[in-house]
Amino acid sequence: MSDAARKKAGYKEVLGAPAHMVAEVTHGTLHLQPRPRFRHARSTSALGDLIGPPFNWGDHGGPGGWLILDEPELHLGEHIVVPDLVGWRRERMPELPDAAYCELAPDWICEALSPSTAAFDRAEKMPIYAQHGVRHAWLIDPDLQTLEAFELEGSRWLLLEVLRGDATVRVPPFEAIELPLARLWAR
Repeated sequence: MSDAARKKAGYKEVLGAPAHMVAEVTHGTLHLQPRPRFRHARSTSALGDLIGPPFNWGDHGGPGGWLILDEPELHLGEHIVVPDLVGWRRERMPELPDAAYCELAPDWICEALSPSTAAFDRAEKMPIYAQHGVRHAWLIDPDLQTLEAFELEGSRWLLLEVLRGDATVRVPPFEAIELPLARLWAR
């Protein structure tokens, strides 16, 4: 069957996916991934715990001004993606939408890489985020204990730095606080 004759996947296929899977659609193809491993979920939860209070609410001396969410469903053009963590600046999203998904591209995304998702996150999702103007992207790898920070320059990702291990760092767009990387890898 030719590519033109093949039916493109869309929201109907996402809604019909098994509940124990994460369903995403890129370039008309449905992708099903198992729910994240606990180690993966622990890393993203710890990151959300670290940046959420100072940036969501301005707690702990942080600047506030952000809306940080875990695993929202984003509809970016024809693509349906579920990043591990996202953030919108409050001036762009002053209120949470009362919907199951959001069409407004975030200002920051974070994907936690695993052996089964790393190639998809890098080769499929990162270009989509760039195409839709996401300004900052972080890729964290709990197995390698690394954080890669990217900034959008024009239509391409610029790698700002690769951080690893137990370093305490300041990383855009959240450089107002120190981030103890060891907390992301703790078991």
